[in-house]
Amino acid sequence: MTMSPIAPSPTAFGVGGAPFADVTASDSALRRFLHGLPGVDPVGLEARAASLGTRSIKTTAKAYAIDLAISMIDLTTLEGADTPGKVRALAAKAVNPDPTDRTTPMTAAVCVYPDMVATAKEALRGADVKVASVATAFPAGRAALGVKLADTRDAVAAGADEIDMVIDRGAFLAGRYLKVFEEMRAVKEACVREDGTAARLKIIFETGELSTYDNIRRASWLGMIAGADFIKTSTGKVAVNATPANTLLMLEAVRDFRAQTGVQIGVKPAGGIRTTKDAIKFLVLVNETVGEDWLSNEWFRFGASSLLNDLLMQRQKLSTGRYSGPDYVTVD
Repeated sequence: MTMSPIAPSPTAFGVGGAPFADVTASDSALRRFLHGLPGVDPVGLEARAASLGTRSIKTTAKAYAIDLAISMIDLTTLEGADTPGKVRALAAKAVNPDPTDRTTPMTAAVCVYPDMVATAKEALRGADVKVASVATAFPAGRAALGVKLADTRDAVAAGADEIDMVIDRGAFLAGRYLKVFEEMRAVKEACVREDGTAARLKIIFETGELSTYDNIRRASWLGMIAGADFIKTSTGKVAVNATPANTLLMLEAVRDFRAQTGVQIGVKPAGGIRTTKDAIKFLVLVNETVGEDWLSNEWFRFGASSLLNDLLMQRQKLSTGRYSGPDYVTVD
C-alpha cells in the first residue's frame, strides 16, 4: 500500500481567504511546501497499482466499462502532416465511432494543434464533443512565455473548449518551481474568453521526464494550486507515458486535494494505453482510488486514440459473440 500524502492544514495555505497565497509567495516557500509533501514509497505504489490491475469484472460490467471508456477518449491527431480533411474525418469518427451501431457513445473530445481548432469546431458543430487544443509550444514547451500565451489565446479564440499545456520540465527539474507556477497561472488566465467564460485547462507534466515519483507528486500539487482543471501524465511523444503507477499517484493527489480544498480536479493518462484490458485497469484504479465522482468524462479522460479501435472490436464481440474482420474499424 502507498502512503496517502497528508498535506499541511488548510490554514497553512494562505490568509485572508486566499488559498495557497503564503505557499506561492516566494520560491523558497513553494519549495518548502512541495518538498514537505510525504515521500512516495515506489515499491508500495507499484504493488498497489499491480494489485488493482488484477481485478476481474463480469460481462455486464465489462460492457458498461467499454462504453464508459469510449466516452472518455480524447481522439487525437498531432502530426506535422495533419490536414483539414484528416481532422474532419477524425471529428466524424468521434461523433459516430461505429457506423454499424448508433448506440455507440461519442468520444469526449477531438484534440488537435491550434491551427486546426476552427476546422474541428466546424466539423463538430451541434455534437456533444469538445474541441481540445495542445498549446504552449507542445510537446517540448521550449518557447518564451509570450509565445506560449499567444499560442493559447489563438486556440481559445478559434473556439477551443479545452487547452492542453505542457510545463517547462527544465525549470521544474532545476527547482525553479515559482517560474513553473507563474507560467501555469498565466496560461490559465489566457484561457479566459472575452465573454468571461473559459476553456478548461489540462496541465501535462510529461511524467516520463520527471525521473521520480516524488517529482510527479510535487508536479501534481503544483499544477492543482495553479488552477489546473485536469492534470495529465504525458504528451505521448516520449518513451515512457501513462502507467498504472503514475496515474494512481495522480489520482491520490486529486483525492487529497479535494479533501483539503473542496475543489475537484480531473486526471488524464495519455500515451501507451492501447487495449480494452488496459483501459479497464485504469477505470478500476479510478473507482478504487477516488470513487464514482470521477467516473465520467467530466473528470477522467484517456489520451489514447488507438485505444478506440480495440474498444469497438471488443464491444462488437460482446454484442455478436464474434470478432469483426480487419475492415471493421478505420485506420487513423
